[in-house]
Amino acid sequence: MKLLQSIHGHGRTLLRELKRRHFATQSENYLRRNYANNVSEYNTVVGSVTAQRRHYLLRDVYDDMMLDGVQPTRDTFHSLMAGTMKGSRLQDAFFFKDEMRAMGLVPDVALYNLLISTCGKCRNSEYAIKILDEMKRNEVKPTGQTYICLLNACAITGRIDRVYAIVRDMTAAGLGLNKFCYAGLIAAHKNKTPRTDDTAAKILELVKQSKGWLSAEPAGATAENFMMGVSLEELYNIPTAEYIHRRGGFLDKRLTVYHAAFNALADLCNVEAMEALLKMLQDDGLSPDAYITMHIMRCYLHSQNLDQGYRVFEDYMNARKPAGIEMYQTLAEGAMVGYTEKGMQIAHDTLVNMTARNFLLTPKMGSDLLLIAAGEKTGGYTTANYLWDLMQARNFIPFQPAIEAYYEGLKGREIPEDDPRLIKVTEMLGNVRQRFSRRP
Repeated sequence: MKLLQSIHGHGRTLLRELKRRHFATQSENYLRRNYANNVSEYNTVVGSVTAQRRHYLLRDVYDDMMLDGVQPTRDTFHSLMAGTMKGSRLQDAFFFKDEMRAMGLVPDVALYNLLISTCGKCRNSEYAIKILDEMKRNEVKPTGQTYICLLNACAITGRIDRVYAIVRDMTAAGLGLNKFCYAGLIAAHKNKTPRTDDTAAKILELVKQSKGWLSAEPAGATAENFMMGVSLEELYNIPTAEYIHRRGGFLDKRLTVYHAAFNALADLCNVEAMEALLKMLQDDGLSPDAYITMHIMRCYLHSQNLDQGYRVFEDYMNARKPAGIEMYQTLAEGAMVGYTEKGMQIAHDTLVNMTARNFLLTPKMGSDLLLIAAGEKTGGYTTANYLWDLMQARNFIPFQPAIEAYYEGLKGREIPEDDPRLIKVTEMLGNVRQRFSRRP
């Protein structure tokens, strides 16, 4: 496994297999292949790997540190843990915690917070609870951040009982509830199974309650979070985490509770409650940002109210507000619900307009949309073909599920076996299956 040359200017690569390491190598050869010589340089590499979202390489970096005899510091383990949290790699997170302890470094509260957050991202609330118990056994005092990490980790799995138990513990410790706590409470009600008829009403009530408590902030950003490049939204697994670094007014950070609520009601496809929440926002003298507008659209579109969802998109674009590719993605995805003729045409036109404005799909966005478009059973398959062509023009290989769905869609139509498109898809699917079948 190798790092791309962009990680370090010398173009030297990671060597994972021990057999490729020769301890009797001459000094000149060693320097030519080695990409870091001390802990400071390795810390830089860890940060680069994380920034490039190649979290699967963090274990490789650590293995090379050990082989080079470089002693990791506490800061190194914090950076490694932050990377595994962002990459949702729970097994690696526990590995680094054990390695840290084996080297005589006692895990501190910042590292435990990242570990709890990783459990939340991996939807494993039981491990998150066990980590809090471990902290208490090791006499590591939980902070407000610890409780909020745990609250949101339990909220992701819908553990209402546990979430409210954490709220009681926070209250007993003299900690008030902040906007991230209410975002977690909203997520807990949305994720609870089975859902009840009053779920939407409880979400609206929590938004109202949050207005009286937002002044009591139990934990703000810490120096550790800042140094590791971890925002509070990322640490607490708030729905807006992936957009938090966007500029140009895409996200209004004052609206965290509203963000969580609009996201939840869109998932519930509850148009009535969503419109009530929108009125609540406007009564507060606030207006929807791009993120909220995106979920208003999603709520209408996934409720098969195509006209209203499209109108929201048009009004937003005509107002010349900050827009990102996610707006086009949301409209195209929602328009394909039900695979109606009108919806598929809107989806296709949206993608054409998006391309004309130089918004380019990422491999994940393209794969997600192709997977949906490939499910069209009638019609000309225009949208799926257009998405495939867009990705091929940029030399993107779609994710395997998307290739398989597109292949099955083509095979389900009267297309000759020697059709160039079918031949290309068949070849690519075979290559992808072969590559993944070789993985250990």
